[in-house]
Amino acid sequence: MLCFLGPVHGVAAAQTTPGSCSGCGPLSLPLLAGLVAADAVVSLLIVGAVFLCARPRRSPAQEDGKVYINMPGRG
Repeated sequence: MLCFLGPVHGVAAAQTTPGSCSGCGPLSLPLLAGLVAADAVVSLLIVGAVFLCARPRRSPAQEDGKVYINMPGRG
């Protein structure tokens, strides 16, 4: 797939002159800062969700009714 996209990207880059931007609007600094901040927040949320889903789950402690033999203080 990269074999096909490589030449197309090279042709597209060769046709545009440096510094030309047709159809592009200027990005203000607050908008750019907001986009970067939003990207950071979404990335942290994704990392948090993966951490919560991937951590090992503890089994609930059900020690009632168990008989412990040769363990002082338990049963």
